[in-house]
Amino acid sequence: MSKNVFVVGLDEFNLVKLESLKRVIDCNFHPLLRYEEIRGVKTYSLQELLAKAQAQLQAFQGSVDAIVGYFDFPISDMVPMLCRERGLTAASLESVVKCEHKYWSRLEQKASIPKHIPQFDLFDPFDDKAIAKISLNYPFWIKPIKSFRSFLAFQINSDREFQECTAIIRDQIETISEPFNDLLEYLDLPPEIASIPGQYCLAEQMISGQQCTLEGYVFRGEVHIYGVVDSMRYPNSSTFSRYQYPSQLPESAQQEMVAVVERLVTHIGYDNAPFNVEFFYDRQQNKAWFLEINPRISQSHGDLFEKVDGMPYHKIMIDLALGNQPEFPHRQGKYQWAAKFLERRFQDELVVKVPTQQDIQTLQNQFPNTLMEILVQPGMRLSQLANQDSYSYEVADLLLGANSPQELLEKHQQCWEALPFEFAP
Repeated sequence: MSKNVFVVGLDEFNLVKLESLKRVIDCNFHPLLRYEEIRGVKTYSLQELLAKAQAQLQAFQGSVDAIVGYFDFPISDMVPMLCRERGLTAASLESVVKCEHKYWSRLEQKASIPKHIPQFDLFDPFDDKAIAKISLNYPFWIKPIKSFRSFLAFQINSDREFQECTAIIRDQIETISEPFNDLLEYLDLPPEIASIPGQYCLAEQMISGQQCTLEGYVFRGEVHIYGVVDSMRYPNSSTFSRYQYPSQLPESAQQEMVAVVERLVTHIGYDNAPFNVEFFYDRQQNKAWFLEINPRISQSHGDLFEKVDGMPYHKIMIDLALGNQPEFPHRQGKYQWAAKFLERRFQDELVVKVPTQQDIQTLQNQFPNTLMEILVQPGMRLSQLANQDSYSYEVADLLLGANSPQELLEKHQQCWEALPFEFAP
């Protein structure tokens, strides 16, 4: 009999990936709240979202066999909460929050992988004297203890920049800090964490190198890494330009990162769920710097694995949620390389024109298996986009496959030049 899998925050792009798995997994996929109800809004109540999801599950006429999600907070936290109520397989809420609470996570990292993390300080952005309590030398990064997609993260080079950026944080942080405070009420927190409000921030020493992401999972206490994705940046910028798979980092560096991940994940008790971990690899020092761990698959990378390995890695998420050991192909896809290009603008502009569905179809006829997701609409200003990093606006994503890194870049240039985007001041 088919299994019923409920997906918190289901969106159309990932629904296509999930539906493609029906050839290997006998499942029916059901939306448990739509993406637009959770991540497409400026404010939300965690309690109301949970109540709505619980009511939908209760009203379902059939078995509820698994609950999954692939987006960040609050979706990543709702999944273990809803699974716990029904006795379904998921990581514990505490282990998930140990990943997502940036200060708590750094404390756990300090206890288990101290040689691989930067120096850090905690501060209150509403404290006028906060700068005096930070021990780091410029430059350093500041970020909320809970954020995503680099929202409200800033590189700080002077006292003046610190004051300017903390003013921005004070103005916008409640959109994430208030629901995060609500989440923390569900946990029995240790005293050193319970005393910290959700609007607090971290200052962290600058780390540098080639950034990458390890995609993995834990099944019954055993850690598995099944791929490493390189994160490429725009020149002289902290902003990502593309994610490229497979990684070109030395195998020895990748194995060092795997060992670091195994120690941390085991230490925090994260189990029976997927994760992804971001690192910087400093070639000069031959050192892996641990940036952060996310308790979910990175849905941005799913198509890359399908193009190279032959299947979207959403399958791993589904296998785990059903209590099964994941099985996943390796290098059985149509391409040797794949990338997701993040098309960005670097100032607020008016969107005048975007490609039509016919434009996209024409592009796909020329470049088969190319996917595109347009994130803006004519008439909107880029500043209306939600959940952007502090330095750019993501207007579209272009996903390509090729048989060499150079071919990827050439394909990308041809595709982007063919697409009729128009912007005005």
